[in-house]
Amino acid sequence: QLQKEERSFCCPDCGKGFKHNSSLITHQRIHTGERPYQCGECGKSFSQNSHLIKHQRIHSGERPYECDTCGKSFRQSSHLISHWNIHAEERPYKCEECGKGFNQRSQLIFHQMNHTGKKPYECPQCGKRFQTSTQLVVHERIH
Repeated sequence: QLQKEERSFCCPDCGKGFKHNSSLITHQRIHTGERPYQCGECGKSFSQNSHLIKHQRIHSGERPYECDTCGKSFRQSSHLISHWNIHAEERPYKCEECGKGFNQRSQLIFHQMNHTGKKPYECPQCGKRFQTSTQLVVHERIH
């Protein structure tokens, strides 16, 4: 844990402290909404250059993070880390309702809709409801 004196750069908006002035400047963009890094391909802008670099991989198709086990590659290291759970057969995300385990949080959230009956996506044409936006898009093709 950092000592208080090491966090000498303080955000005037929320009081959060930072060790470096550059970190404070980046943080302040949360409050100002400033997004100085813009994608030349699509115009989307970002508050941090690292976020722009990750985004640009969508356009370039670059997938620099490769799984040693199966060779599948990913745009972001966090996606590779989530993927590793598949090979490790780890299921760290447990459903409190039925105990079923999942290797990704998003899978657990989707599964939990089975218990709640929640269907947040509604067809504007006929009113039928769906658990996922993908299911709705597939359904809309019938109209």
